[in-house]
Amino acid sequence: MSRTLVLLRHAKAAWPDDVEDHERPLSKRGRRDAGEVGRWLRDRDIVVDAALVSSALRTRETYEALAGELKSPPEPQLLDEAYAAGAGDLLDLVRQVSDDVSTLLVVAHNPGIGTLASLIDDETSEVPERFQMRLDYRTSACAVFDVYRSWAELDPGRARLVTFTVPRG
Repeated sequence: MSRTLVLLRHAKAAWPDDVEDHERPLSKRGRRDAGEVGRWLRDRDIVVDAALVSSALRTRETYEALAGELKSPPEPQLLDEAYAAGAGDLLDLVRQVSDDVSTLLVVAHNPGIGTLASLIDDETSEVPERFQMRLDYRTSACAVFDVYRSWAELDPGRARLVTFTVPRG
């Protein structure tokens, strides 16, 4: 059974004074871009079964805006360990997902999420945006991969990049 992995960096956050990094909210543009990613996923008939979301406010708000555009969005699993997680840590979280899940969305932070996208890419597909994905995983960047093994067996170089986008609302 083929699985789909969607890796999303949180949308653009604001920098209010006297607010801890973990509690930074999305900016107006961030809310708009997150909704655009949701529409982009919906237009490609990507139906998310499960969502792993960093516990940071900006990732939670990104998921909420995105979920508002999806068909039957799942309740997100909020994870403190996804905040400030490296690529290996995020990969470990993905490997723990049940094989009942066919499409998994991970909403996290750079550099971990962008590095994970580059790490798992098998580089076999002809996706013109691959260079952009590897060079600059900007806010709201979203990569979609086909995974041909169980989640537990996902290793570096073992997922096929299907598409990549960075909305700019």
